[in-house]
Amino acid sequence: MRSVRYPVLFFTFAAAIAAAYWWVGRPPEVNVVQPHRGSAAEVVYATAVVEPVRWAKVTSIIRERIILLCGCEGAEVRQGDQLAELDSGDARATLAELEARRELAQSDRERAMQLLDRRVVSQQVYDKAQNEVIRINAMIAAQKERLRDYQITAPMDGVVLRQDGSVGEVAEPGEILFWIGQPVPLQLVAEVNEEDIPKVRKGHKALIRSDAFPNDMLTATVASITPKGDPVLKNYRVYLELPRDTPLRIGMTTEINIVTTEKEDALLLPLAAFDGSVLQILGEKDRISLARVKTGIRGTRTVEVLDGIDAQDRVVLPFREDLSEGDKVTAITQGES
Repeated sequence: MRSVRYPVLFFTFAAAIAAAYWWVGRPPEVNVVQPHRGSAAEVVYATAVVEPVRWAKVTSIIRERIILLCGCEGAEVRQGDQLAELDSGDARATLAELEARRELAQSDRERAMQLLDRRVVSQQVYDKAQNEVIRINAMIAAQKERLRDYQITAPMDGVVLRQDGSVGEVAEPGEILFWIGQPVPLQLVAEVNEEDIPKVRKGHKALIRSDAFPNDMLTATVASITPKGDPVLKNYRVYLELPRDTPLRIGMTTEINIVTTEKEDALLLPLAAFDGSVLQILGEKDRISLARVKTGIRGTRTVEVLDGIDAQDRVVLPFREDLSEGDKVTAITQGES
């Protein structure tokens, strides 16, 4: 019995070694695809914000307490309509003081004129009194002009898109209290990287993706490009015209793809199949062969192939860094189970 058991164990052990050797040495499996015909589009990606074409930010230019707000958010206003009022008590007190000083200066001028007529004082004394009246009048005019800064008015006809601040708060210079604009038409304002801006032209179509409308196909058209870019952020501002019936709302953020080049009936391969301009294709006996190809339009998912392979070639997907030219593989056509 023992003499029979040993040969059986030997053959079992040998079979296990052979199976392990086969498993380790078997050709690796790779997914392969063939080029297909379709539409190719080169796009420039950017983020954008929805804004009115005509609008204005209304701020205070002085630091003072708010004593009146119109409460007109969402309402239509005309240019010059009062939106808010700031506490002008101190400014009016200054104006009253200047007006009192003017009365005194005018009295001094009248007295100097009478004395000049009687030759009691010189012309210089009268001129000094006259100059004082002129100086105070100029100060009064300047103070009245400053009082206008305490009345915050609409700079244009439109709708109060948003109102901030509350009565009793202190308005800081430059702090935005109101956004006023025309609800239509709307536009997208995008920031495009300086490397991509040479590709963008007026009239290019843009595809919009919005979290608020994930299932809608939204589009816009490039209307203008700012001539000067931002040297710090290294981008350029691009304005895109939205259709009048767009569901997008003012202030929404979106992602856009500006279509800079389109081509029909292009030979396409997935982007993941490429290592630069090199592809791995299967040659005779399913061995890896490297092919350097000429490419055209590079989209976000596919790349146009201009030259270097045929439509019948089988291409490894994705590109395998662990495989070298001449390696034997087992091909699995994309879509097979």
